[in-house]
Amino acid sequence: MDKFYITTPIYYVNDKPHVGSAYPTIAADVLARFYRYAGVPTHFLVGTAEHGTKILQSAQKAKKDVKDFVSENSAKFSFAWDTLSVAPDDFIRTTEPRHEQAVIKFFEKLKASGKIYEGEYEGLYCVGHEAFLKPEDLVDGKCPDHGTKPELTAEKNWFFKLSDYSRILKNKIESGEFVIAPESRRNEILSFIEQGLEDITISRQHVKWAIPLPWDKTQTIYVWLDELFNYCSALGYPDGEDYKKFWPADLHIVGKDIIKFHCIIWPALLEAAGIPWPRKVFAHGFFTIDGQKISKSLGNTIDPVELAVKYGQDAVRYFFLREIPFGEDGDFSVKKLEARYEGELANGLGNLFSRVTTLVAQNLDGQIDLKESPREFDEVSKMTEQLRFHDALARIWEEVAWANKYIDETKPWETAKKDKELFAKVMSELVGLLYEISKKLAPFMPETAEKIRTALSADKIEKAEPLFPRLK
Repeated sequence: MDKFYITTPIYYVNDKPHVGSAYPTIAADVLARFYRYAGVPTHFLVGTAEHGTKILQSAQKAKKDVKDFVSENSAKFSFAWDTLSVAPDDFIRTTEPRHEQAVIKFFEKLKASGKIYEGEYEGLYCVGHEAFLKPEDLVDGKCPDHGTKPELTAEKNWFFKLSDYSRILKNKIESGEFVIAPESRRNEILSFIEQGLEDITISRQHVKWAIPLPWDKTQTIYVWLDELFNYCSALGYPDGEDYKKFWPADLHIVGKDIIKFHCIIWPALLEAAGIPWPRKVFAHGFFTIDGQKISKSLGNTIDPVELAVKYGQDAVRYFFLREIPFGEDGDFSVKKLEARYEGELANGLGNLFSRVTTLVAQNLDGQIDLKESPREFDEVSKMTEQLRFHDALARIWEEVAWANKYIDETKPWETAKKDKELFAKVMSELVGLLYEISKKLAPFMPETAEKIRTALSADKIEKAEPLFPRLK
């Protein structure tokens, strides 16, 4: 692989980060770290979406100037990612001049494509989604996600001829040139295309907190399309060096609720503008909280920063990616997090690290021959590359469990009293194994991996502080 460009969804700043937004961001960070460690030139993008009616309404409700409001809330996302050891190469905000200027250039290309026309539209608009819904999408006349009645909106807009792109979308998806995963999402998109694509509106008449349409100042650019282009604007479209080096995106990680935007509208727009398509879109599943859907109205949103402060950032990263197969839905609870913390982290890896460092410090005066093996593309690497994070971590913990069992059964502290040479050989192998485990863990749990590597490669190994202190 000559390069790797990965993106997360950009998150709306009408609210603060929660576990639902932390989950895909951590997953993307794991992949970015994985490829960086493998020596592949990597670019990892995160960001915030800051235009639209619901952002403006949220600012007004908070009695704040909208520019101050979006800046304050965007900073909360940046702080959350720092707290969770997420290390992006760039953080894009859709109110930045570099983004707005790139979006205008993109829309001028769309206009020149001949695929844009003026017309009238009437539809049900959900402010929460910043999107139009169809009657069949509603439950008892309300948006099933937000519990609000969408507004019947009739206005003059500009449209994109999405209906012209059914064949090329289907061909590129079926040929594997444009990959959609998991397979269930791929099938969902193909089924949607089979039903026939309708042209889409690309502008709004009454949304003022948005980017003006360059050829019609009475209209603003539909915020969803503005947001999608962050993947290109962040690289410096159309002439930036990063754009030339890293586009097209190798992987967009998105929520399953926005795959139609990313797997149908986005590639069709790029095709019209003469821009290469992304190579792959992966749709992750959703969390429930103690069996209930995450909802601000229910008051069950969980702040990932608070989790990281209480349990440690690596424990949170581990839980998110070990608990649920990436791409499937799953349930979050503090009880489950604490069970994995006490079991697999404290009693598993933490116990192994403590035992190994203590045995070496007490019986070999901290001196050990560390035999570091070269990095190999092993089973864990393959699983990580395939986004099978839970399998990769389970495989690593098989090695952790084996090493703890080996120590239990062979009782090396007794060997130390009888045969110092054999003890040194056994401990050298255990230190080497633990060092290898730390390298495999590095994309997932960077702070923990670094603590292990630093302790084991020191001139003198000392009895280490607990990796995962017992919960009070």
